[in-house]
Amino acid sequence: MSTNAFEPAANIFRERRALVLDELGDAAMVLPAAADACRRGADPCPYRPDSEFFYLTGFAEPGSVLVLRGFAGSKRSALFVRPRDATAELWGGKRLGPEAACERLGADACHPLGELGRELGALLRGASHVFFRLGSDPWVDRLVRGALAQARARGARKGVGPRGVIDPGAILDEMRLRKDAGEVESLRSAAALTIAGHRALAAELRPGVGEWELQAALEAVFRRHGGATPAYPSIVASGANACVLHYAENRRWARAGELVLVDAAAELGHYCADVTRTYPVDGRFTPDQRAVYEIVDEARAAAIAAAAPGVPVSSVHGAACAVLTKGLASLGVPATSGGKPEESEALRRFFPHQTSHWLGLDAHDVGDYGVDGASRPLEEGMVFTVEPGLYFHGDAVGSAARFAGIGIRIEDDVLVTASGVENLTAELPTEASAVEALMGAR
Repeated sequence: MSTNAFEPAANIFRERRALVLDELGDAAMVLPAAADACRRGADPCPYRPDSEFFYLTGFAEPGSVLVLRGFAGSKRSALFVRPRDATAELWGGKRLGPEAACERLGADACHPLGELGRELGALLRGASHVFFRLGSDPWVDRLVRGALAQARARGARKGVGPRGVIDPGAILDEMRLRKDAGEVESLRSAAALTIAGHRALAAELRPGVGEWELQAALEAVFRRHGGATPAYPSIVASGANACVLHYAENRRWARAGELVLVDAAAELGHYCADVTRTYPVDGRFTPDQRAVYEIVDEARAAAIAAAAPGVPVSSVHGAACAVLTKGLASLGVPATSGGKPEESEALRRFFPHQTSHWLGLDAHDVGDYGVDGASRPLEEGMVFTVEPGLYFHGDAVGSAARFAGIGIRIEDDVLVTASGVENLTAELPTEASAVEALMGAR
């Protein structure tokens, strides 16, 4: 899916809006695009549209608002966009404008953004309530609150108008959780680009290289081959930095005998990959590094093998935790405290995070992990990560002290299919000898 996805695939966005309109019933939904951010006064930052807004429009211009009216007989979808402006376009690039936006995006009505303040109250007047994320846009927030206040004032006389606000995720999260064929292809493309970036990084890895240099090698591939941006701030963590889960400084020199944990991925067509690999700086794992690494990779493989349609997503985490617990015991490191491995406080000292999260338009994509008090069963079209790890901090004591400073995480992106699962990032090796071969076994 291209950045201007609405051009080749406008129908899919119309279909999504139609599904939302059916779900809305007598309610309305208001979705603003993400705000256009600036730094140092007027210097613009790279823009990314709000994921919910993009999911229903395919439109990537800032300063837009989508209004959907499930209760209406006409003008059920109204889009407000920035008007054409020669001076503004000289500095910020061409705008589509209301007329062209209406034609290309297939909305029932399109207006200049400046008319939203006048029109929104009337558009929401027949709604029972409004699906809107309070705080998402200060201006639109005030307008929605104003419409609610007007409805309350009218209520005693006419009894019409919205009486409450609901988070749009109540409808959109479930839709976004199951990816259609086009979304899967976008995720495949992001995964392939990510794999290419990791291979480029591995080729540059050597003692004395800066974490920032490795980041540059990886992200240059994303840029060179069409990646608009990394999917999230790249983590290139050498030595003990690998034990900091969200390390992002990337300012240290990598040293011989150490590992580098690389958690970095591309975003392509607004869809995100999420991949982690752990590499030996000088091309070969030490015996202790290899022992820990092979436990983590076995946990990764077991977690993927546990996944299938109908299997609770918690079983993926449970499978990884069982292998990690057994593996730590084989190293002489106790990691059990009774009960299930995934509930062990002892294991959490070395593996403090979950094995999986949803993946899609956001690296940590939307969707509940439980339904009716139970773990959600996996379904065809869901995409999630599998990312077990073990982290031995510098203050590790007892039998764990031998591994102090070792941090390892291995992460793949997994698609649930009709009959099983598909590892979208399987082409980037994880087996220890294959990783060494990738680096040329220097």
